[in-house]
Amino acid sequence: MLRKLLSIYEDAVLFSEPPEKPSEQFYIFYDKNENDWVGIPKFSISDKEFTLLKTLYELKDFQTTSYTTAAGQWQEYLFLNGPSPTNNTNTSYRFIQFQINGNEPDQMELESAFKGFFSDEVIIVWENCNKGIIIEEKKQISLSEDELMTASETLESDFFVKISFFLGKLYYMSEQLRDNFQQERDYFTFALARLGNTNLYTFERVFPAYLAYHSPSDLMTPELKKMFDLFEQDPDLFSTILIFLENNLNSSLTAKKLYIHRNTLQYRIDKFVERTGIGLKDFYGAFTVFFACQMYMKQQK
Repeated sequence: MLRKLLSIYEDAVLFSEPPEKPSEQFYIFYDKNENDWVGIPKFSISDKEFTLLKTLYELKDFQTTSYTTAAGQWQEYLFLNGPSPTNNTNTSYRFIQFQINGNEPDQMELESAFKGFFSDEVIIVWENCNKGIIIEEKKQISLSEDELMTASETLESDFFVKISFFLGKLYYMSEQLRDNFQQERDYFTFALARLGNTNLYTFERVFPAYLAYHSPSDLMTPELKKMFDLFEQDPDLFSTILIFLENNLNSSLTAKKLYIHRNTLQYRIDKFVERTGIGLKDFYGAFTVFFACQMYMKQQK
């Protein structure tokens, strides 16, 4: 019976015996009839669900409910509507979310590796066995986007997993900090589900697709229809234009990624411009076409 929770809470974990080192971020429930133990992330359970589960199963309390560690305080603040972990409103923070696909990693080893790239002072909060947040103070920030991309590739090589990061913005400690994090968490969840598994996501890379996906479904102009019809007739043209825009109009890099000659690339670009009347050399034209590409992908889902 308890195992059915695994299909309801995708981040739940099943144990055949009591966990030796249960995380303070999980509720542990026990089913006497099946002798099963299931851990469910606290942030994924509403108050009503928690009350119901306690009546159906035995809630095991392995530790005190106070959050004494810095990671525990941040976890309570971000997911359980707990108090602020600091009263210093002059301090700003950056959240770097990560998602690991592949074999379940050793969390202690991975945390050690993270701190090798970042700083020993960063705080790491685990949402589940494959997902978490690295919390940096402004004074600790050291990695650029390119450096984080390199770190991701190194970690994949060392741990034989696929890892994706969402690099957040700096926010001051305020009443809005939790909401700022939750919005970035929504962006990351959307990106993982809709944009495929890449190494690095940012607001700038995700928001156009996020905006297109949440735009009214009846938003269709003659110009959009013309582009959609062209993409439908020529899928290679669509992928060419999208990759060209994603690579900042860099012809050499685009041709390399598509495994085509630069002349072929230019032919496809010229064809698009001729058929649509929209140029790609200025910001307005490029942004309009990029947004149209995101709308087209939404239509194909």
